[in-house]
Amino acid sequence: MKSLRLLPVASAVGLILALAACQPNDGGKDAGSKAATAKGAASGDAIPGLPTEKDQASYMVGMDIGKSLQPIKDEIDVEVMVRALKASLAGQKLQMTDEQAQKVREAFAQRLQAKQIADMMAKAKKNAEEGERFLAQNANKPNVKATASGLQYEVLRQGNGPTPKATDLVVAHYSGKLLDGTEFDSSYKRGEPATFRLDQVVPGWSEGVQMMPVGSKYRFWIPAKLGYGEQGTPGGPIPPNATLVFEVELLEIKK
Repeated sequence: MKSLRLLPVASAVGLILALAACQPNDGGKDAGSKAATAKGAASGDAIPGLPTEKDQASYMVGMDIGKSLQPIKDEIDVEVMVRALKASLAGQKLQMTDEQAQKVREAFAQRLQAKQIADMMAKAKKNAEEGERFLAQNANKPNVKATASGLQYEVLRQGNGPTPKATDLVVAHYSGKLLDGTEFDSSYKRGEPATFRLDQVVPGWSEGVQMMPVGSKYRFWIPAKLGYGEQGTPGGPIPPNATLVFEVELLEIKK
């Protein structure tokens, strides 16, 4: 099950700007512009302020560039970037040589990587401390139990069916949240339960579901060491050292 296994790991920032253009000759320039305007107006996709197909395509490219630059928006000067873009497209003399640009690119990537690592370490430390405080308080609640590993759980509904083994294939409904209530996954919202082997999910899930008779519904509080650990899911919804909260309904053990 995708959400409970290792999620795709996003790399650091990648800047890929692909611009393709067809250059008409001067004689066909006006005719092409008029045709694009007429086609844009004739189509059912009129967009206020963007009357032609060229306008719309240009805006779309700008949107894509903006989204790709969002992670590093505080690291760049947009006006300088646009100046370089215009000069490059116009074939003007650039203020950097290719060799200089490569050196700047490498230094910039190293700086971003160092910043990313520092940010991740700070978040990991903060999340670990918050998780420890929460679990210490949560353990004192009357209906909350804990296992030797540190997994905490509450029985919301006790079933009377068989309990699964670590190698079993089970069918379950579940929702997963962070401590702040942010929901990062839910089979309920997808409209169908998930099927997975208990030895292919995070340790807290595997341990917890093995305690559940079929027909049960439990709530689990999974410490980071039994979840996604210090890495979390880079580029994904689970931060480093996050304590996770799951509600799980065990529906079936498949043979």
